Amino acid sequence: MRIAVNTRLLLKGKLEGIGWFTHQTLERMVRKHPEHEFIFFFDRPYDHSFIFAPNVTAVVAPPQARHPLLFYMWFEWSVPYLLKKYKADVFLSPDGFSSLSTNVPTCLVIHDLAFEHYPKHFKLRDRLYWRYYSPRFAQKAKRIVTVSNYSKQDIAHRYDVSESKIDVVYNGAHMEYRPLSLDEKEAVKTKYADGCEYFVFAGALHPRKNIVNLLKAFIEFKKKQRSNMKLVIVGRLAWKYDEVIEMRDTMPFKDDVKWVGYMEVEELSRVMGAAYALVYASLFEGFGIPILEALQCNVPGIVSNTSSMPEVAGNAALLVDPTDYKDIAEKMQMLYKDETLRSKLIAAAPEQVKKFNWDRSAENLWNALMKCVS
Repeated sequence: MRIAVNTRLLLKGKLEGIGWFTHQTLERMVRKHPEHEFIFFFDRPYDHSFIFAPNVTAVVAPPQARHPLLFYMWFEWSVPYLLKKYKADVFLSPDGFSSLSTNVPTCLVIHDLAFEHYPKHFKLRDRLYWRYYSPRFAQKAKRIVTVSNYSKQDIAHRYDVSESKIDVVYNGAHMEYRPLSLDEKEAVKTKYADGCEYFVFAGALHPRKNIVNLLKAFIEFKKKQRSNMKLVIVGRLAWKYDEVIEMRDTMPFKDDVKWVGYMEVEELSRVMGAAYALVYASLFEGFGIPILEALQCNVPGIVSNTSSMPEVAGNAALLVDPTDYKDIAEKMQMLYKDETLRSKLIAAAPEQVKKFNWDRSAENLWNALMKCVS
């Protein structure tokens, strides 16, 4: 069988949520199924580390699909041409985009519908494209995969798709995320937080991640506690970040906020593992991989009570209203002052982590893909 895959988000040094899902599931699938041929469709020159096994054929097809006109050209012209040329039996698209111009059965992964819930957080041209095409992609797909039960219900309701057509395939966390020794923690704290305890946030910086309220909450926390606690923010500046930059430069306690930019998983896992707690007050998530990464390090979370995040955090995190920075600050203060509570959350983490596993995710994605050709 020939399995064509949209791999345009496999970008060396730039793997984030969807890219990691694509990487972790595909790497396992191609190695477990050497009897099948996988054709990876890239929209730009690729790194050879993404060619996971001899049964992978890499194809580069222009244009580089990075805005709606190029999305249209790539998915409606280049992809159908390649599917026909390589006689694909099925098409897997892990990034929520698909093609309306092919009859090849499609397994479409829709991670979330954030643009439907928070349209103003996205560029007008992007949300117009997504709002027009996403329902059509969902209707045309043979199977839909999503990453949480919350997103399954959201897709079914908004796009009038039967829940029986949608499979839930959870994300996992990279094996690099693990509990650290005391010496390892001290080394990380010395390097990134002036030797102090710190809260951590990890993720691309854009409005949905709610960084402004996180900073306001940290200011409130510092005013009340007067501790040496730091806040380490890991992630690239993505879009609509002007207000974040302004706060970064003018806020009280700005020297206690450490902006470290994007990190590869080897270093990020250490920064996560040495943290006092993760603070992840995102407005909306289809899953929220950093929550799971923290729990796998035995680091408790303070996470939003919205969308999929309670589903991922379970009993190993405190829930907050992300629109209320004082609530976030109160939970930060509560966790800081109550070591018994923190220990209770840490103790709950290993059991919650058992629910999520990349090997199981890859197998479940494979099963969904096979439903397209059965």
